Amino acid sequence: MSPVRAIFRRELASYFATPVAYVFIVIFLILSGAFTFYLGGFYERGQADLLPFFNFHPWLYLFLVPAVSMRLWSEERKSGTIELLLTLPVTMWQAVLGKFLAAWAFLAIALALTFPIWLTVNYLGDPDNGVIVAGYLGSVLMAGAFLAIGACLSATTRNQVIAFILTVVVCFLLLLAGFPMVLEFIGAIFPQGVVDAIANLSFLTHFTAIAKGVVDLRDALFFLLVIVFWLTACALVIDLKKAD
Repeated sequence: MSPVRAIFRRELASYFATPVAYVFIVIFLILSGAFTFYLGGFYERGQADLLPFFNFHPWLYLFLVPAVSMRLWSEERKSGTIELLLTLPVTMWQAVLGKFLAAWAFLAIALALTFPIWLTVNYLGDPDNGVIVAGYLGSVLMAGAFLAIGACLSATTRNQVIAFILTVVVCFLLLLAGFPMVLEFIGAIFPQGVVDAIANLSFLTHFTAIAKGVVDLRDALFFLLVIVFWLTACALVIDLKKAD
């Protein structure tokens, strides 16, 4: 795991070597606060919980996570440094895992900086902090799943804008998979087994359950399997395109 740690440290440090990381964190904090207090009606609800805060995370991640993931491999391919990286004494999996974990840690840092809202809800009321911890856990897992998708799609192209758009589209479809309107439309064409399979792919369904404090192993396992699947696909894509 030493090569993974080396890549992890190099990549994580590279985020904070430029103003981009700080801009991303500031935008994330501003948007999460605005959505929680204004669109979510945090004060008006009169309830000591962070559901208004967590409910907007899927939609924040829909655009902010692709902005992080789009540079993971497309920039390496465009600059030609991917060949240099793969000539080092590291395996494909170590390179993929190291870069992914660094980006995931960066997203976790951005999420951790929202702790003042946790302090606020504890000051105003007596919330169930176990539910809040579950919400943060679900948010981190969902961010990792979005990031794994973005990493794979970033490896398919040298253009960061194309990688961003592809990631947004795929993640948006996975979010919509749980909407009743979508399921009703699919149910009118396909049998119930297909409808249930598509509903089980919904990020919203699995995240909402965790954010409400219902920590089902199946929901956590879903996000972990999504991460493993897309990182495996990422490694295969890089292997196929490393000669391009």
